[in-house]
Amino acid sequence: MQALLDRIESLDPRVMTGRVTGINGLLVEVEGPAAGLALGSRANIDTAQGEAICEVVGFKGQSAIMMPFEPVDGVRPGAPARLDPNIATVRPSTGWLGRVIDSFANPLDGGAALPKGPVSYPLRGRPPCAHGRGRLGPRMDLGVRVLNVFTPMRRGQRLGVFAGSGVGKSVMMSMLARNADADVIVIGLVGERGREAREFVEDVLGPEGRRKSVVITETSDAPALARRQAAQLTLTVAEYFRDKGKNVLCLMDSVTRVALAQREIGLAAGEPPTTRGYTPSVFAELPRLLERAGPGPDGTGSITGIFTVLVDGDDHNEPVADAVRGILDGHIVMSREIAERGRYPAIDVLRSVSRVAPEVYENNEADLVREARRSLSVYADMEELIRLGAYAAGSNKETDHAIALNGPLEAFLGQGKDEATSIDESFATLAGILGGDGGTS
Repeated sequence: MQALLDRIESLDPRVMTGRVTGINGLLVEVEGPAAGLALGSRANIDTAQGEAICEVVGFKGQSAIMMPFEPVDGVRPGAPARLDPNIATVRPSTGWLGRVIDSFANPLDGGAALPKGPVSYPLRGRPPCAHGRGRLGPRMDLGVRVLNVFTPMRRGQRLGVFAGSGVGKSVMMSMLARNADADVIVIGLVGERGREAREFVEDVLGPEGRRKSVVITETSDAPALARRQAAQLTLTVAEYFRDKGKNVLCLMDSVTRVALAQREIGLAAGEPPTTRGYTPSVFAELPRLLERAGPGPDGTGSITGIFTVLVDGDDHNEPVADAVRGILDGHIVMSREIAERGRYPAIDVLRSVSRVAPEVYENNEADLVREARRSLSVYADMEELIRLGAYAAGSNKETDHAIALNGPLEAFLGQGKDEATSIDESFATLAGILGGDGGTS
């Protein structure tokens, strides 16, 4: 009741209107009262098809520069624009579980309209205060052997999955969505292919996974503002469940497409292109978005974030990948060469790291991981000579040991998409391989 009273008191009875004064490419110029035209505020503009929602992305003199969330075909000079000076908010609810929605929280699954919760959350929410948020929680079972062993995660941690196109990152995300130990899963599919969105929900999540999931999707044909808002809504929904004390797993595919959407917005608004054509606002938006994941304020739950990064031309040092890697708590690198050998998930163990790994290993687990990494590293250094037949067996004891272990370790690192392995099972199998000098447990 108090929330309702607060909302009634905050209502502004004024209706502010403006008018369209020009259109330039993707941009709409609107004049109106200054109180209704703030950066990030919105307006409904009359078009031949009805109304189009636009957002203020900049200013030109006394005119607001707006970008539309949908086509503005049929708009004319002087068309009325009903201004909404408030920053966009949404009211999530537990009734959203099991639903597939767009960036405006409209259902895409053919179901009824989504129920609204009692509390409004801003789409562009702020991360919790650095010194007021909790510490990382206990180790989290991801159900994927290579991740449980070599890049372990704690509740509230954030990891990036860096991969080129067609290397299998979406399949690995599906394994995490199905097998990871979490109360609620919030999945953001930003800029995905249209056919993959439905396949992900129906084939990957399935009825059981869908019951505890909320899927937010905007496909590649959606306007840039809608794609960026899908990412913002993903974190907003995750924050709602975090505040209810839930341990949330937030999966976003992909951060690169969010950056591309922000670049499109920035260029249209007149920002100068800088690093490889990306505008400065891209590198300001990324930390604001990604820092929203993590442990919540004391007394709440956590958001464990796994974000994919589609590296441009398999260049893992391109600007977006480099920026994201510096923000997150670790990175998982997927290799095209490994995928071409037929081993999935195609994770390059030697280039992947979790910054909390030393804190979570128990008993002799760290020793097992160190020995396995050393063996894989020795084999990688000598791989070309081994393949060419230029290495003579017996020349080096450590290399001979690495060759003997390579087959079983490669089998251990591979895993079927419908297979799940717990943390204890993962380390027991690895101990059997290393202790048996190539034998399996």
